[in-house]
Amino acid sequence: MTKEVRIYVEGGGDEKESKAAVRRGFGGFLIELRDAARDRRIRWQIVACGPRNATLDNFRTALRTHPDAFNVMLVDAEGPGACSPREHLRQRDGWELLHLADDHFQLMVQMLEAWLIADPDALAAHYGQGFNKRAIPRNPDVEQVDRPSIEQGLKAATRRTSKGEYHKIRHGPTLLERIDPRKVRVAARHCERLFAVVAGKMGATV
Repeated sequence: MTKEVRIYVEGGGDEKESKAAVRRGFGGFLIELRDAARDRRIRWQIVACGPRNATLDNFRTALRTHPDAFNVMLVDAEGPGACSPREHLRQRDGWELLHLADDHFQLMVQMLEAWLIADPDALAAHYGQGFNKRAIPRNPDVEQVDRPSIEQGLKAATRRTSKGEYHKIRHGPTLLERIDPRKVRVAARHCERLFAVVAGKMGATV
């Protein structure tokens, strides 16, 4: 059983405040895992890294500076993610990290927003009047919804709300805190994989 979990997350851009928001968003979404860590006195850290390549750089640094931790890199797949996460990142991004076990690599397939559309009720509650729930793609497997359909659906659903059209940095972290992880785990197998892998490293069941 590991004594520390560190999750390096893509997102937040280059600004300190937006990275802090991403950290809070994932903290809320992964709260069940965090609580399991605290119950077992396992150190828990989420690091919002900003751009994609910066996430890789932070993760690689962590392998040197925190060698005893279970270090995880969580990034958008930017596509279907049909093969293993490590192989997907090798093929798509040219990231050669074959010396590491595949558990260290976790994907949001096809992108973070796929997790958001898995809980349209939470989106409707957040955006309020003017939210067009029918514009959200309805597929029980959100990983099969392509990126353009997700992006266009969110824009159409939120366009007439007082909060305005969906914006990844302004809205994404807040929505991540509000959606139900149980719904996402059912609708996105890579999300379920993230929970299962991290829980397993801690000797927990969530």
